[in-house]
Amino acid sequence: MKTRLMSTLPIIGLFWLAAPLAAEPREFTIDPDQFSIVFSVDHVGFNDRFGMFLEGEGRFLYDEDNNRLHEGEVVIQASSVFTNHRRRDNHVRNPDFLDARRHGEIRFVATEWAPVDDEVHHGALHGELTLLGETHPVTLETRINKIARYPFGHEQHTIGISATTTIQRSQWGMDYGIEDGLVGDNVHLIFEFEALAED
Repeated sequence: MKTRLMSTLPIIGLFWLAAPLAAEPREFTIDPDQFSIVFSVDHVGFNDRFGMFLEGEGRFLYDEDNNRLHEGEVVIQASSVFTNHRRRDNHVRNPDFLDARRHGEIRFVATEWAPVDDEVHHGALHGELTLLGETHPVTLETRINKIARYPFGHEQHTIGISATTTIQRSQWGMDYGIEDGLVGDNVHLIFEFEALAED
């Protein structure tokens, strides 16, 4: 028995060396200088009003080799809303809309990354959006644009991502202006960012 075990050990060792090691997910942090958070909403039926959030941050754990997202979170400062009109910005910050004094953070927590068929760079990002103290599921259509070492500046390993979704703000209790047609219920959200790998 001892002789058989000794003769088997080298084979086990060779098999272990030949087996691929499990890939470790890498932590990525969104570059605040390359983070665009844009929204649009119908304004009295005449046009779509565009705005931005100027302050946001995020991080996620992503396994490039297996195209798996392990966790992720984005936090946006509600008071950083900007529509290029001071009075309107103050109105959007007040309790009619974002109630930024009571609910300073808008938070998205990713729960699942689901690539579309064999297109590994395009898919659905599922998660939970917390707004005005309420949390509901949302799905973002997401594209991984590029993963590579940045060609200048910080020269870090970088991932570039585009994501969009449309939410009904009334689902979170934000219903100002909907009934009389002043402000639309549907809000289209666009996220464009670059994230840097933590080496």
